[in-house]
Amino acid sequence: MSAVTLAPRALYEQVAEELRQRIFRRELEPGAWIDELKIAEEFGISRTPLREALKVLAAEGLVTMKVRRGAYVTEMSEKDLRDVYQLLSLLEREAAATVAARATPAQLRELEALHAELVQAREDRERFFAINERIHMRLLEMADNRWLGQVVADLRKVMKLNRHHSLFKQGRIEESLAEHERIMAALRARDPRATEQAMAAHFASGLEAAS
Repeated sequence: MSAVTLAPRALYEQVAEELRQRIFRRELEPGAWIDELKIAEEFGISRTPLREALKVLAAEGLVTMKVRRGAYVTEMSEKDLRDVYQLLSLLEREAAATVAARATPAQLRELEALHAELVQAREDRERFFAINERIHMRLLEMADNRWLGQVVADLRKVMKLNRHHSLFKQGRIEESLAEHERIMAALRARDPRATEQAMAAHFASGLEAAS
């Protein structure tokens, strides 16, 4: 049997990732029209892979396709924000409760190490945000439900469209740290109910700060 040659990462996936990061960095603001001709010229590509990339971002909720008007970066309304937080709370608190019941000692040590990193990053908002997200996503991985992880990952991408992220508000980092400590305390105690409650409270506070 002849060797199989694997194709490199599809061009449209590379384009989607570049546009995704521009949206997250606010180089493409919520509500902004995406100039396909300009971007295709900038990237040195045809419009076909660009349009495929936009379909990917539209499926993730980051881009909105409008008939005869093209693609726009999705804008988050107050209702959108509440809906996303509500879904994340429902999904992530259940995952955290599962981890409390099933986590191995090694997994708990890993979470403790991530929490320590979070504490050390309290003066660096961007790093704090990144570690905070790593903790949430690691909990989902430990819950061992790939469908849940996939849904939450997409919801968290959409949440980044919020113009004023809750962690950036005055005093929110210290509040978030305290909430994470309560989650960790419940995980250490292997108490699923307390872990679920702590995670729900964490999302409720995040929504209040983000609104």
